[in-house]
Amino acid sequence: MKKILLLSLLISFLHVVHAQNLTGIVKGFVYEKANSEPIIGATVSLKDKNKGTQTNVNGFFNLSKIEPGTYTLVITALGFDALEKQITVEADEAAGQKIYLEKRARELKGVQISAKREEKIFETKVGMTRITPKELKILPSIGGEPDIAQFLQVMPGVISTGDQGGQLYIRGGSPIQNKILLDGMTIYNPFHSIGLYSVFETDAIRSADVMSGGFGVEYGDRTSAIVSVVTKDGNKKRHSGKVAVNPILAKVFLEGPIIKDKEDSSTSITYIASLKHSYLKGSSTALYGLLGEPYKTKLPYTFTDAYGKINVSSNNGSKINIFGFSFNDRVNYQNTSDLEWKSYGGGTNFVLTPGASSSIISGGFYYSDYKIGLIEADNKPRESEINGFDANVKVTTYFDNHSELNYGVEFTGFKTAYQYYNFIGILQEQNDYTTQIGAFVKLKKNFGERFVLEPGVRIQYYASLPVTRLEPRLAMKLNVTEKVRLKAAAGMYSQNIISSKSDRDIVNFFTGFLTAPDFEIQNPDGTYANNNIQKAYHIIGGIEVDVNDLEFTVEPWYKYFGQLITINRYKLFPTDPDFSIETGKAYGVDFTTKYSKGRYYFWGVYSYGYVDRNDGRQTYPTPFDRRHNINLLASYTAGKKYDWEFSIRFNYGSAFPFTQTQAFYENMDFNNGISTNYLTQNGNLGIVYADKINGGRLSDYHRMDISMKKKFAISKTSSLEASGSISNVYNQQNIFYIDRVRNTREYQLPIFPSLGLSWNF
Repeated sequence: MKKILLLSLLISFLHVVHAQNLTGIVKGFVYEKANSEPIIGATVSLKDKNKGTQTNVNGFFNLSKIEPGTYTLVITALGFDALEKQITVEADEAAGQKIYLEKRARELKGVQISAKREEKIFETKVGMTRITPKELKILPSIGGEPDIAQFLQVMPGVISTGDQGGQLYIRGGSPIQNKILLDGMTIYNPFHSIGLYSVFETDAIRSADVMSGGFGVEYGDRTSAIVSVVTKDGNKKRHSGKVAVNPILAKVFLEGPIIKDKEDSSTSITYIASLKHSYLKGSSTALYGLLGEPYKTKLPYTFTDAYGKINVSSNNGSKINIFGFSFNDRVNYQNTSDLEWKSYGGGTNFVLTPGASSSIISGGFYYSDYKIGLIEADNKPRESEINGFDANVKVTTYFDNHSELNYGVEFTGFKTAYQYYNFIGILQEQNDYTTQIGAFVKLKKNFGERFVLEPGVRIQYYASLPVTRLEPRLAMKLNVTEKVRLKAAAGMYSQNIISSKSDRDIVNFFTGFLTAPDFEIQNPDGTYANNNIQKAYHIIGGIEVDVNDLEFTVEPWYKYFGQLITINRYKLFPTDPDFSIETGKAYGVDFTTKYSKGRYYFWGVYSYGYVDRNDGRQTYPTPFDRRHNINLLASYTAGKKYDWEFSIRFNYGSAFPFTQTQAFYENMDFNNGISTNYLTQNGNLGIVYADKINGGRLSDYHRMDISMKKKFAISKTSSLEASGSISNVYNQQNIFYIDRVRNTREYQLPIFPSLGLSWNF
């Protein structure tokens, strides 16, 4: 705790009021003129001066140490007309700007080069990929309705369980080791059981950052990866939205002004509202029932998602958001298991831009509740619930030459309730409450256009254990030439939250949430751990090469999981410990190619990876140890009005490991102790697993999806879009899992043709 206080004092001294000087500041926000949404990555520079910067996720920019005088401000962004604006800078003052850019139908090559150059040179982006709304809509999707869950599956280093299961594994980490954020708020289960869809509304997304490792100190309490989704503020000029329907779901999305934004207005208020509902359980039978199984009985998936947001923005760019959500999912599979989970919550976040300061302050307060329940053939309920709050404040101070200082503090508290029966019927429970405090400071220093250095440190305090962790992290980039760049990152990471998910099978719908216990746990070598915090260490390298309009990236990576707290899979008696400790390592390399010009778009990824765990008895591959993974995505836009779009995606993945079945036995339940009559009582079916964990391999996975879209203009602001798609074009039988009891293979989605219709207004 003392370390937290010392760091808080340190970063408070870092944010000082600058002494008066003979220079000024130019800062402000860049918006899209049609709807007043912030533009990310716009380049803002002074004409004929070697001074420029880029807008952040809120559209904010800052130029420091500007000599007094009159200048021409030049603003460029991908997909927008360039703009020049006269400004006057006075000593020791901040010239605030509110800039609107017109969207253009076709891109100018010069604007593309200018807008991309700044980001590539001055941002490290080690292990990070930013997904834009445009890219989300390119991917072939059932009924033409895109979803971030489907795009995440084509990311470098990301392993997916496929059409069903709804789990993502990122560079050697399990789902519980990935933190998923919605506007800064942790979402504990972002993917539905039908793995094609997430809880996020695609049309509400402004950006999504996937940090597959080596992420900065502003993120804590996870040991593998971060996915941060940021939603739009809502259309500030007019009421708009979308209504869509396809064989899987129907949805409504609305946005618009309560008080319209005007260039000279002091305040604007906007809203976002979305609702989507899946009726796949009924539609698969009604529309495809004549095709036989699995359309009749094996697609029992339903879900409903609702999201709402209110934004209040001031004329200087400061804003506050209030939002809430309700997500739920249910699957009843072959009358043998019934799983349901529900998630609800809400919060508020803010962005403040103090007067003459070159700083921006952001933060938020959030509350959420997630509950999951599973009933199987043994009629023993499995339940888990996690709820709590999160509050944080972050300060970013901008300096000359794209340099900046970030620091902040975060408070988290949550309660876990867990009840689970293991494979021999022994009850495992936990009811716990814990609090965590994190503080961080990070400096990004650009040395001209050659070298970028990002050192940082995070202090994480886990009150329930109690444990304090000092976690240094470092990222850097060397611009060898404008076309060739080297990058690297390394760091220490930790987390308290753990999962009940079994490592015997990759398909396990029930995932319970627990915290590390406050009592001693044995290491694999028989000694006792110094503390019960999960620990990881990341090292990531990379090279970026541009060849005309082609972008190549190669990233080798290594993660060592020095301590992993797991449910004790060897628990046979109530007196055996509930938890055990494992270690593990993961390494690999990702090759990415991207081409985007005019009507053409191509994205190609090849990933090699190795992941294992050691429980003290044996070293074994994880169930997501997929050695080879290939994703290819191509899109072509046709027509004079760019109103036709053709897309194709191909995915190949080598075989997943699984634990083989050795034998069966009758598992007697002796809940009545010595009074149990084992002569008349019927036991449950028990499974004897092979000694070697994940010693077998399933078959390889591969699938091709295609789609075609046609847009029909109704008016200047309204259009209809018809889409046709085929998922799993050649009807490949990809294994979902092996039913151990029936000794049968269960497969993922078969060939799935669909039509979709959406109205945009």
